[in-house]
Amino acid sequence: MSETIQLEAIVPEQLAGKRLDQALADLFPDYSRSRMKTWITAGNVSVDAETVTKPREKLKAGALLAIDAELEAEERHQAQPISLDIVYEDNDIMVVNKPAGLVVHPGAGAPDATLLNGLLHHFPKIDQVPRAGIIHRLDKDTTGLMVVAKTVPAQTQLVDMMQKREIRREYEAICNGVMTAGGLVDEPIARHPTKRTHMAVVASGKPAVTHYRVMERLRAHTLLRLRLETGRTHQIRVHMAHIRHPLVGDLTYGGRPRPPKQASEDFLTTLRGFNRQALHAAQLSLHHPVNGEWMTFTAPRPDDFEQLLEALRNDFQQHSKT
Repeated sequence: MSETIQLEAIVPEQLAGKRLDQALADLFPDYSRSRMKTWITAGNVSVDAETVTKPREKLKAGALLAIDAELEAEERHQAQPISLDIVYEDNDIMVVNKPAGLVVHPGAGAPDATLLNGLLHHFPKIDQVPRAGIIHRLDKDTTGLMVVAKTVPAQTQLVDMMQKREIRREYEAICNGVMTAGGLVDEPIARHPTKRTHMAVVASGKPAVTHYRVMERLRAHTLLRLRLETGRTHQIRVHMAHIRHPLVGDLTYGGRPRPPKQASEDFLTTLRGFNRQALHAAQLSLHHPVNGEWMTFTAPRPDDFEQLLEALRNDFQQHSKT
């Protein structure tokens, strides 16, 4: 499935002398500069009715630019009827509340039955959008909100907003240990030097900033609210482990069960039975990529997260009386 794109514009004075790919990106901001380069080299762009295949071609004011291209389907994955918890949807975007256990994108070990496969089934035209409109990811066992672009223009704007840190993402997490105050972790993250499936704080890594504040202190754990400035793989999990407060249930980064003294058997069963990282993308705020409206979405804690928190609170109350 493909869509025909036909666009025209006159080069204004302020773009005179600019490269063709730069001018096209300025004149048609719904499409990325890399996509413009692809269309140019494929012979889909003309200047004054003559095909130009060099992105660096310099332009003169008053020239007529024309694009006649096919927007090919980017994803060749299978559409599958996977249940989606859609918090919001319009012609341009979807906001989805992802459950634990659902992989976002097909890959090694998860060739199908992913969020992407479900998106293709729910809205088939999304196969024309890079990565089926997925602009950010959550780990398989992390729950909560994700925004998905339904069109290429929306995707282009959302990616730009994400890069400029204009999309606000807030999480809730339960970590091991009692934290006295909030703060921030500003430490670069990269692939672990020896454990290739892990990420780590590495001096040569990409910048990563996580803000956190204490929502509730428990006997041996803390409920946190966190906000990402950047979106590195496993960022919150790595940063919390780095400051010696790994997330409950996150065995990859040291979050094994650490029950407090004299805990009840029921409490121990609940704590040991929580078999994923206690991390939930609770709030997502952004300007709509088309109409500019500021929008905020929230998702309640999933049942298992709420049950764990209730068990921690009960344990805290029982021992605060003694």
